[in-house]
Amino acid sequence: MRTVRHLFFSMVFVLTVTLVFGQSGIGPITSRVPRARKRIAHPPTLVAPQFRLREVVQGSDSLENPSGVITNYGFLNDFPVPEPVERTKTEPDQNLYLIFDSNPGGPASGYDYGRHFIFQGHENGGDLAYITRVNLDVTDPAHRITLLTPLGEDGLTHFNSIDGSTYDPFSKTLLFTQEAGSNGGVIQVTPGWPPVVTTLDGVFGKAGYEGVHPDDQGNILIIEDAGGVSVPVDPADPNSPKNARQPNSFVYRLVPYDKTDFSKGGKLQALQVSIDGVPITFHADDPNGDIFSLAQLQLHTPGTSYPVQWITVHDTAVDGTDSFDANAAAKSAGASPFKRPENAQFLPGSNFQTFFFDPTGDTSANAGTPDLAARGSWGSIFRVELNSDREAGTISIFVLGDAIHSSFDNVTFADANTLLVAEDRGDTLHSQLDRLDSVWVLRVDGSPASRFIALGRDKLSELDVSLAGTPGFQNEGDNEPTGLHVSAGGTLASQIAGTLADLNRPRAFLTQQHGKNILWEIVKKKKHEK
Repeated sequence: MRTVRHLFFSMVFVLTVTLVFGQSGIGPITSRVPRARKRIAHPPTLVAPQFRLREVVQGSDSLENPSGVITNYGFLNDFPVPEPVERTKTEPDQNLYLIFDSNPGGPASGYDYGRHFIFQGHENGGDLAYITRVNLDVTDPAHRITLLTPLGEDGLTHFNSIDGSTYDPFSKTLLFTQEAGSNGGVIQVTPGWPPVVTTLDGVFGKAGYEGVHPDDQGNILIIEDAGGVSVPVDPADPNSPKNARQPNSFVYRLVPYDKTDFSKGGKLQALQVSIDGVPITFHADDPNGDIFSLAQLQLHTPGTSYPVQWITVHDTAVDGTDSFDANAAAKSAGASPFKRPENAQFLPGSNFQTFFFDPTGDTSANAGTPDLAARGSWGSIFRVELNSDREAGTISIFVLGDAIHSSFDNVTFADANTLLVAEDRGDTLHSQLDRLDSVWVLRVDGSPASRFIALGRDKLSELDVSLAGTPGFQNEGDNEPTGLHVSAGGTLASQIAGTLADLNRPRAFLTQQHGKNILWEIVKKKKHEK
């Protein structure tokens, strides 16, 4: 099986800005963790020796403005049915670090909430997902964490699986995504107090959205994670494990008609890949054909490059502004499906013409056969290079995953040459390989990959594993590294992720999801620290 190091041979970073800005961000990362943690008991999390993890908040911390069962940062104040097992853990996901010029306000009138904040969506279901703001300048626990989405009169938020988050400098609002399939979509939140919360289903459509990122022209890159139909891993043996999944997710771009006001509509587009002049498309009647196709093998072959273009799947000027199914629209328009992309990032200094995105793959060792591995079953990372008009370009495989480097999820740039990528293997793959998740350092210039973080498992997470299958049990098991985020917190178009300015004096964050639901800040050690 190819190694990640061998898969970087064709990747050359030609931007001269690296020479000038190579020391920006939290890089260079010169140390590593040698191996992943085993899935035994509750091993501590390890980070590369030149860094340390500082706890910011954890799930049991109280909210300053509780609402019904939403009383704590990462736990609901509820009891499962039919009998109490433990409180629901709401799974805070992607982190968004922002610095505002003035106090945005909060529930306590006249209180100074500071200027530095972390915003997070919580992946909880049951119409009880919510959004929190950690006030980083505040030390008083009574005002440390603010709830932005209280319950309605019916005792629900009517949000589910809130995952991705970003700040759009043109509309001056925060955007959050719901990874809830055909019930997902985009939530818009104003940063002032009280926040105005609206959904944008008639513009972005409804889909299992995750990563969301603006460019400097006001377009919004958005990534969908929607699992496909599962079929046997050996098409010649119908009794083989049913763990091969049909590509069923799309990479989207919204081109708004007015970048300052999404209510005025726009064109939702999706990425289409062509090989030998034939687009890769979705076939509802032939999942086996989509999974085992020659085109999927070619797409995932290192050293290759294929043309891509944006195609319009919904236009509010033509199709109206009623809510619509974005996934169905992308399939109907002939866009190209991928295996559950989780997130994306623009390459700093690339003028928003280059971005990376990462399909998670099948998250089962049963799907690690040579035929499926060569088609991205362990996960993959793609690099898209757009032309100067950003309407078309090329796609190439950047990393083809294997059993060691697998199930890629959150991505962020540590500096202009260093992509950090978190894994989300899930309990099944953890158990199959006796290996918990890692965070990887991937060099755009082709240097070897190295492990940045080997995630452990806290005692609450270990308890969750033991409770799996218990009647009324509703929580996840092993801890997962998510919310991987390096940012200087800028709110101007010239400072957003994908610009070199976003790597100037940054802070780095990571969420140890599930279990205690700890939000960490990744801090460089000082010279006197061991």
